[in-house]
Amino acid sequence: MTNDTIIESPDEVAPASQGADDTAADTRPAEGRRPPRGGPRPDRPKRRDVNGWVILDKGVGMTSTHAVAVVKRAFNAKKAGHAGTLDPLASGILPIALGEATKTVPFVMDGRKAYVFTVTWGIETDTDDAEGRPVATSDARPERGAVEAALPNFVGAIEQVPPRYSAIKIAGERAYDLARDGEEVVLVARPVQIDHLAVVEHDGQRTVIEAQCGKGTYVRALARDLGRMLGCYGHVSALRRTRVGPFAEAESCVVATLEEAGPDGNGPHLHPVETALDAVPSVPVSRDMALRLMRGQPVILRGRDAPVEGKAFATCGGILVAVGDVERGELVPHRVFHLGGTAPQRG
Repeated sequence: MTNDTIIESPDEVAPASQGADDTAADTRPAEGRRPPRGGPRPDRPKRRDVNGWVILDKGVGMTSTHAVAVVKRAFNAKKAGHAGTLDPLASGILPIALGEATKTVPFVMDGRKAYVFTVTWGIETDTDDAEGRPVATSDARPERGAVEAALPNFVGAIEQVPPRYSAIKIAGERAYDLARDGEEVVLVARPVQIDHLAVVEHDGQRTVIEAQCGKGTYVRALARDLGRMLGCYGHVSALRRTRVGPFAEAESCVVATLEEAGPDGNGPHLHPVETALDAVPSVPVSRDMALRLMRGQPVILRGRDAPVEGKAFATCGGILVAVGDVERGELVPHRVFHLGGTAPQRG
């Protein structure tokens, strides 16, 4: 189930011993024994300061949390997170932030998203996807023209009720946890923005649709509501995300490529931290101004090209320094970056 949540991937830590007596004899074969406590342990690679974005093309079956862990290990990075959960049943673009790039995650999460998804008609499920239990069925199947005629009702600023199995909190509890415990889940409609919907393929039993939408939109809920409007029910049986903010399929890579290249060969797959800020104006600043920003102090922007109000980010010598708000001609930093020569830069 999709949910825009940043998930940190902690360093892997060996589990503590579960035995009652650490001095008891180990009857396992020598090759399967754990090294004695206090004895030599296999060397583990030291985590590195890696800063930038990896545009992962996640495969079906992998959780977003696992994807973060895999990428973090492939780069041997100290810190990692992602910009918007992608369900295990879904494939496609999962932007993963390493190091200082985690500070720019909100900008990616607020960006537009694009999907290609398949609606299978005749069955509505409790999860609104193929993993769920059928809750309503119909023998009716829509014609392509009927689907195309219904889509405009879901374009623009609309109200959408999220799926019962979603990460939205109700009285402090995740909706999907309550639903799994058998409790009644009642979610209220929320405003979402859908910019584009179009039929790509239709064979009577299934329809493939492409969508462009804003933050908080649930494709599963869209399929559910479309099926109800057409009087035939429906659920998402396949889902692929093709864009998140500035990140698209053309820049993506797969897990196998990262694992094969290893930490020293993955540089070409690491994008600059400021790639996440493509929709934000850039302001070059002097070294003195950069030092002030790094201390959290505002600086006065000069020049006719300087933004007057709104978000902006500052660079010094082509290196990202800070991002913040321009207020009455001053850039007030909200996030400062410690990059130096540790991150890829744009040519």
